[in-house]
Amino acid sequence: MSEISASMVKELREKTGAGMMDCKKALGETGGDLEKAIDYLRAKGLADAKKKSGRATKEGLVFSYIHPGGKVGVLVEIACETDFVARTEHFLSLCKDVAMQVAASAPLAVDRDDLDPQHIEREREIARQQAKATGKPDAIIEKIVSGRIDKYYSEVCLLEQAFVKDPGMTVRDLLNAKIGILGENMAIRRFVRYQLGEEF
Repeated sequence: MSEISASMVKELREKTGAGMMDCKKALGETGGDLEKAIDYLRAKGLADAKKKSGRATKEGLVFSYIHPGGKVGVLVEIACETDFVARTEHFLSLCKDVAMQVAASAPLAVDRDDLDPQHIEREREIARQQAKATGKPDAIIEKIVSGRIDKYYSEVCLLEQAFVKDPGMTVRDLLNAKIGILGENMAIRRFVRYQLGEEF
């Protein structure tokens, strides 16, 4: 196994925001491979997030963000377990990243459950009509419809969108990674996005 240098640990910390000991352990477990260490930490964050998912989140922040140029503004509410975590640099950076995501990608809802079922049924029917026009058998049509609806969710649900700063991960992955780093359950509760000249 290769020697884990302080500069390798520093680089991994800068890329992931994980703690020094977690970075050292990840590099040790992956033989010093930086990319594998990042994947290791992301997987660990996901596992830690699952363990913490039942814990109450009664603290947090309502974070405001105005996109450069002043034409788009976002308010996002992110909850955590303690006021202490809500004041940390990692939590504030999560708030900013999520607000920037909302500004850039204009999601309709935080998660699938927040979307109007009638709206989804309308999208499903449009996808079905488009698929039928191809003349494919019904079994194939339903698979096509299901695939298109999943793609639609990934475009309009904040947690399922590809993270604008790292398209290799979703916003849910980002949230889970921060839960792993900070050791508390967190939740993106709601958001509102304003764009200059937009009709309500």
